[in-house]
Amino acid sequence: SDIRPGIFDSWAAFLNSDVRFALCIAPLEKAVKLTDPDIIILPEARLLGARAPAQRKRRATRDASAILRDLTDLTLGSAIVHQDHGVGRYIGLQHIQIHGQKTEFLTLEYADKTKLFVPVSSLHLVHRYTGADGNSVPLHRLGSEQWEKARKRAAKRARDAAAELLEIQAKRMANEGVAMPTPVEDYQRFCDQFPFEETPDQAQAIEQVLGDMATPVPMDRVVCGDVGFGKTEVAMRAAFVAAQSGRQVAVLVPTTLLAQQHYQNFSDRFADWPIRIGSISRLGGTKAQQATMEDMANGKLDIVIGTHRLIQKDVKFKNLGLVIVDEEHRFGVRHKEELKKLRANVDLVTLTATPIPRTLNMSLAGLRDLSIIATPPVERLAIKTQVVEWNGTLIREACLREIKRGGQVYFLHNRVEDIERISRELAKLVPEATVQFAHGQMRERELEHVMLDFYHQRFNLLVCTTIVESGIDVPSANTILINRADRLGLAQLHQLRGRVGRSHHRAYAYMIVPDYKSLTKDAQQRLEAIESLGELGAGFLLATQDMEIRGAGELLGEDQSGQIEAVGITMYTDLLERAKRALATGELPDGEVSDTRSCEIDMGVTALLPEEYVPDIHSRLVLYKRISAAENNAELKELQVELIDRFGLLPEAAQQLFATTELKLKAQPLGIKKLEAGDQGGRLIFNAKPNIDPVKIIQLIQSEPATYKLTGTEKLHFSKPLEAGKLRQAFVEELLKKLAA
Repeated sequence: SDIRPGIFDSWAAFLNSDVRFALCIAPLEKAVKLTDPDIIILPEARLLGARAPAQRKRRATRDASAILRDLTDLTLGSAIVHQDHGVGRYIGLQHIQIHGQKTEFLTLEYADKTKLFVPVSSLHLVHRYTGADGNSVPLHRLGSEQWEKARKRAAKRARDAAAELLEIQAKRMANEGVAMPTPVEDYQRFCDQFPFEETPDQAQAIEQVLGDMATPVPMDRVVCGDVGFGKTEVAMRAAFVAAQSGRQVAVLVPTTLLAQQHYQNFSDRFADWPIRIGSISRLGGTKAQQATMEDMANGKLDIVIGTHRLIQKDVKFKNLGLVIVDEEHRFGVRHKEELKKLRANVDLVTLTATPIPRTLNMSLAGLRDLSIIATPPVERLAIKTQVVEWNGTLIREACLREIKRGGQVYFLHNRVEDIERISRELAKLVPEATVQFAHGQMRERELEHVMLDFYHQRFNLLVCTTIVESGIDVPSANTILINRADRLGLAQLHQLRGRVGRSHHRAYAYMIVPDYKSLTKDAQQRLEAIESLGELGAGFLLATQDMEIRGAGELLGEDQSGQIEAVGITMYTDLLERAKRALATGELPDGEVSDTRSCEIDMGVTALLPEEYVPDIHSRLVLYKRISAAENNAELKELQVELIDRFGLLPEAAQQLFATTELKLKAQPLGIKKLEAGDQGGRLIFNAKPNIDPVKIIQLIQSEPATYKLTGTEKLHFSKPLEAGKLRQAFVEELLKKLAA
């Protein structure tokens, strides 16, 4: 158009000039026409088409153990594990004056109403108790040997498990699989056809899966992400790479409806590529099934999508390279054994929203690799969840609200015997709705017909069984009512709730129960968990709660709870990790492997987040935990930036908290158990095996005998007038530097 605009750094610069056309950067989304002065402002979206809205800021934690250690979901009365004292209950944060300095403590209650005060700088020693039902967990007695014995037993079991795990991993590494490198140009073209913007977690999961596929070691990766968070796209990218490498892909799904939908989605996504896709399920008919199986055996099909039929003995593949299991929690142990035979040398990707306890346990132990997709797609809203008793007026209101905004409703009733009666009752209750029903005992064609009619919005209230649990994607359905929710498992409830809220509309889920007080304790806990964890990306946390309610399952045995229940999943995972590290480096410890992170710092100054700076107790607790658990200075810097962004410039007490934590990071690797500093000096207390050359300490004492003195083998005293603040900090930093040199 030969329009040559001037380029300006700011809006003000443009106003002060006499240029008629200009480009500048400004925070404006909508077009504006002014009359005086006569100016038209056109935003980027009007010129270049709508752009994807920026990803909402969110601290997505993709590290499973970090999610378990996070105290975000801690409530008063929750069970908590202290590494040195055992299981107690959290009863709040408390300010206490010590030597004239105000300090904040986490207060824990143990057996016989005894209390333990944990300084906020030592919160890395405290974890949520995850491993059994928190209400019935027996509290330990402070000062007794009960916790020490439990920890030693768990550490011994962890060492045995670690040895077995390392052996299994070594065998897996020795297994010769096939490396499937990513074909760069073709893959990029395939990615460009994805109609959405990848979330950061999704991109990371894809990178991890493709990285595993490029090595000759057989992959075994669990991709955990909420319903509708983009797990299927991860699977499609992996399938594309495998097919382009000349290998076949088997996609295993739990239901015929999901097989049908995946077949449709894969066919659409791969339409521009010379990749043949087939489907095996009871919707296909015997003749079509036979033809598909022959094509698989001859290598004419690249990707096959099917139900349990895929793992039967008569199914043959010519060149299988990748197995994708969708909704892993829907397959039983026998199915998984059959799958193991399939996958001895093939890559395996498991997709799940809520991993079953044993899978989660294996992933946390490192037996299976884990990728977490926790960031929701842009504009996705959390599903509003309520547990309610049966109430005709409420049900009518819920259905009408959805229908009046042009949406559709699922009514889940998981009994085929009286599903028709319930459909008739609902038609009377909500005459404005058009009602149909669907269940797994219907004839294939009839079921398919009903589901397609619902998908194309030919009716607006579907009464169904849990057959809709897996994968059916109807963006216009945004209200679900689940009758007798107390009879369903936690993972099932989460999956069913995920049937709604798949677009940018607010979705509603109603868990209908007969009489709340008459429910079993387990059912009440499941419903409380599903109601409390309504936010997006809660699937992984729900899985950990499922593990609390059901027990975690021994890693390599048949037991449901075992040692994990004694010490909690986080502590057990820590012990296992330490044992694996020790064995891998050639150490074979007789006792428990020590934890180098146990280091206490007391600089005699006020080091906390003041109430006037962060008023909310729960926010302070979560921040204290994150600061205390930071593993390096880069993480601490990031946290400082976040705090300044959220609450403003750091007050002096908060600066001291970060400075103290920096000292802890320097003291930990040296094997220092405690560091104290005051007006006239202080002392260092070492672990049993400090990581310091004894010659360094001797040289220090010889060069400055008036300042340094060693008592016994584990205490180094220093005498020096030290004012609180930077002088004291600098002296201690210099001392640690001398010892580390």
